[in-house]
Amino acid sequence: MRALVACRTVALGGHMHRCDQCGFARPAYNSCRNRHCPKCQTLAKARWLAAREAELLPVPYFHTVFTLPHELNAIALANKKIVFDILFQSVSETLLSFAARELRGKLGITAILHTWDQKLNTHIHLHCAIPAGALSFDGKSWNPSHPTFLFPVKALGRMFRAKFLDSLQGAQATHRLALPDPHSLQSLINALYAKDWVVYSKEAFAGPKVVLDYFGRYTHRIAISNNRLLNVSNAQVTFTYRDRRDQNKQKLMTLTADEFIRRFLLHVVPHSFVRIRHFGFLANRAKMKDLPRCRELLGIPVQDSPPQPEEKSTEDFIHDLTGLAIGACPACQNGRLRVAEDIPKEPLPLWNSP
Repeated sequence: MRALVACRTVALGGHMHRCDQCGFARPAYNSCRNRHCPKCQTLAKARWLAAREAELLPVPYFHTVFTLPHELNAIALANKKIVFDILFQSVSETLLSFAARELRGKLGITAILHTWDQKLNTHIHLHCAIPAGALSFDGKSWNPSHPTFLFPVKALGRMFRAKFLDSLQGAQATHRLALPDPHSLQSLINALYAKDWVVYSKEAFAGPKVVLDYFGRYTHRIAISNNRLLNVSNAQVTFTYRDRRDQNKQKLMTLTADEFIRRFLLHVVPHSFVRIRHFGFLANRAKMKDLPRCRELLGIPVQDSPPQPEEKSTEDFIHDLTGLAIGACPACQNGRLRVAEDIPKEPLPLWNSP
């Protein structure tokens, strides 16, 4: 079971490392490199966070969350790429429209897709990290927002709802949606227009780095981390979750192996789908020009601007993250671990329910 819920290390082979001084040996398995794996993305996450930290501005940041109503879960799961693309588009257009009207400029947005809750059920929402201000359209001024208030969330929710449902209708009109009953979509849309859509927004009081650290828990994995898995036995999986309806208390949940795997696989995104996207002055085509201009307008001397993160080796990154020198022998502390032999790939073991 571990092979299914964690990294498929043995199946992917690797190397046997041996100390050149004392002879100590240990295996080093290859990473599966799957972006859905709860174990293999630590270095990718660290590199992503380092790149985003270099883009931070010395202003307050807002953490804003747009949530799809659960009535759309079935349609979203059957049309992941289309619905998730519509979600990104409608959220970015909503925020950029408000910034154009209220701040008379271009906002900077980093958005990350989440599709799960603590119990691994479907809960589709977009987390956005947003600097408290906008770059004027002519590039001549930085237009700050209120330091503790970005935009009214109810108004955001109304525009988000209109843009999303309009695009969903457009996808249906062009026959791009897979629906069990196409005729029921309009009645669902009418019901969703009558419902308030949830938008949450709060200033990151502890600073913008806290938002990035929070995002870093989810950027390079999905649904659950290994440290929440407590027991796998008798065709059952026990894991921890936080019950937000009960003062965020930590509790235990036990699922059958089949149900656990079903819930986990709900959150696998389509091949090559981009779960992290940037908009406004943080968009890839704009930030090389706009970010230096924002820093200049905020009075940051060029020499004080955060440097771009240096390219580091895997060994250097692990040392920075953990303080461990992965090439040093843990037994004698003097020798270096060298590749002694290859560990061949093996077929992935199958899970057989009793």
